Amino acid sequence: MKILLIGAAGTLGAAVHTTLADRGHDVLTVGRSSGDLRYDITDPAQVTELYDRAGRVDAVACAAGDVPWRAITELTAGDYLDAVRGKVLSQVELVRQGVGRIAERGSFTLITGVLAREPVPTGSAASLANGAVEAFVRAAAIEIAPQRVNAVSPTVFTESLDDYGDFFPGMEPVDLAKAARAYVRSVEGAQTGRVFVP
Repeated sequence: MKILLIGAAGTLGAAVHTTLADRGHDVLTVGRSSGDLRYDITDPAQVTELYDRAGRVDAVACAAGDVPWRAITELTAGDYLDAVRGKVLSQVELVRQGVGRIAERGSFTLITGVLAREPVPTGSAASLANGAVEAFVRAAAIEIAPQRVNAVSPTVFTESLDDYGDFFPGMEPVDLAKAARAYVRSVEGAQTGRVFVP
């Protein structure tokens, strides 16, 4: 399959890229400052340009999404808007514009995260964004068939515990390889409207 992978330079994106490429897929990498194609998916006009450059693809997979991390009392209205733009609307736009650009039975795989289910202090913007993406996936799935849309919702990565483990006290970490396999399940499988928790 020809797969458009957004956020391929990140920790998760790099693992997904390797896993999909090892399975024989043609992976076209996308990032703001690195990758085969350089676009910022928070800008709808750049999403249009991205699809124009990429041409027809079989699947779109996203491993990118920015949200601010601060206590509610320190977050501004603008911070919440940034979370929605950075993780929700950017991915919604990939699907909205992509429906006419991917194969008839193609798929979208979006990224959410454990905070949709298990909130932590300073993570309210991330929880908001993750929950919105998961709700969107369920709604979009019933409208875009036979195309499919799913999300992958990992917890903290085992490989990132030294940097981020304190933000996720007591939560079971997940290996990057297992999270990448959830993308394989979404891309190569038949399910739609699902949130895969690796």
